[in-house]
Amino acid sequence: MPADADAPTLRSLLNRPDLRLRLEGDAADDALDRPVRWVHSSDLADPTPFLSDGLVLLTTGTQFHESGEDPGPYRAYVERLSRRGIAGLGFGTEVVRDGIPPALSAACHAEGLALFEVPYRTPFLAVARANAEAIAAQAYARRSWALAAQRAISLAALRPDGLGATLGELAKQLDAWVGMFDATGELSREHPTGSLDAVTADAVRAEVQAVLRRGARAGSSFHIGERAFTLQTLGRGGRLRGVIAIAAGELDQEGRAVLTAVIAMAGLALEQQQGLSRAWADLRAGLVQSLRGGDPALARRVAREVWGPLPAPPVQVALASAGTPARASRLEAMTELLEGRAHDARGTLFFGRADDGLVIVTAAGERGTLDEVAARFDVAIGVSEPTGYDGFDTALDQARVARNRGRGGVTAFAEVAGGGVLSALSDQARAVAAAEVRPLSDHDAAAGTHLVATLRAWLDHDCSHEASARALGIHRHTVRTRLALAERVLGRDLGSFATRAELWAALRVLG
Repeated sequence: MPADADAPTLRSLLNRPDLRLRLEGDAADDALDRPVRWVHSSDLADPTPFLSDGLVLLTTGTQFHESGEDPGPYRAYVERLSRRGIAGLGFGTEVVRDGIPPALSAACHAEGLALFEVPYRTPFLAVARANAEAIAAQAYARRSWALAAQRAISLAALRPDGLGATLGELAKQLDAWVGMFDATGELSREHPTGSLDAVTADAVRAEVQAVLRRGARAGSSFHIGERAFTLQTLGRGGRLRGVIAIAAGELDQEGRAVLTAVIAMAGLALEQQQGLSRAWADLRAGLVQSLRGGDPALARRVAREVWGPLPAPPVQVALASAGTPARASRLEAMTELLEGRAHDARGTLFFGRADDGLVIVTAAGERGTLDEVAARFDVAIGVSEPTGYDGFDTALDQARVARNRGRGGVTAFAEVAGGGVLSALSDQARAVAAAEVRPLSDHDAAAGTHLVATLRAWLDHDCSHEASARALGIHRHTVRTRLALAERVLGRDLGSFATRAELWAALRVLG
């Protein structure tokens, strides 16, 4: 039931046979159908300081007694009323003069202000009382509608799909499109289905996603073209569970009460669903551990019974950053997105929590879902080489290396494996390498020597003085002299294989 249904209008007043009102000339439909907030009477030359917009003014025309047929005062009077937003003007005839002054009729026609005659036998008070009774009747009807709507919504919540039924009943009661978006900003339910065109649907989704990114509980309204929409978030600030969107503008008090009831029920349903999701997340994490332990049979059997079969091998194992506990809402949103993708394409996607991220298993070479997750949630994802489930643990290690060595987005293990074993060493290893070489680099900086470059060339040329000299463009005796100095600075014997190996590794790690 729309908020303005049965609202008193000038048309409804004119249609009351007991009032015997008569419209003067023609009036536009929008003027006649405009809600009338109140009816007031005044014969002041300028009553506008005491009037409000949406009001119908009644007058006997006493203020025009000395104007005669001069159109100026009539035109100025009507212009003032029009600027104030008056909904209509009623002229009481046979009190001061018979009939409506032609100059007043012309001025109202020029301003588009509806003008009607109030006959002598109809008191102004009767017109005001009729409008007041209509306002009271509308208020009572709205309250009755709100109670009935909340009762219908409560009954809908008891159906098997309580959340969907509740939203459907809300759409029916408001006579408007209602959509529910999940925590990722994707439309999960709508009533009536498919009633938004693609452009409008995309614009609503963009607005919803902006609200979710802000992360604060809020209600808001916006327009797409001439169509108004209202948004209301679900969940707590910082942990929003979704957004309800309604193809309607600002709701009145009764409409907001009905929406509040739906939000409360939807929030309860989502909390219950969240408990189930946590249990499923724990089960998925257990299956990931089963796959890492070399027991794919258990994971296959459980997954088939609950979600559908695991992706057929060869598969690729991906590992996405989980983020800090403060970003737990991002992990929940990632999980909801993957849950939806897995449901839409059963048997092509499996995921589960690991100690240091979210494991995602897809068919080898599949990148669409991984790219979507990385872009939407700004997380780093590493992807293994193709493998069977018997190599799951090794593939997960590859994914971890690719994620940690990548530069954000989706990084394949093959992209970082080309740098060799040393390229995968941690920042701690690079710090140790820098400490190993620092005595030489400090000596070079202080004395202008070239010990680091000479040692690097010598090690890269299999410790050959001749080859190192040619590479550096110096004499071989100079190479010997520099290496002897390097030994003294380091306090290490370069004739030892272990020493040479450590220094070579350190220089490689440092690039």
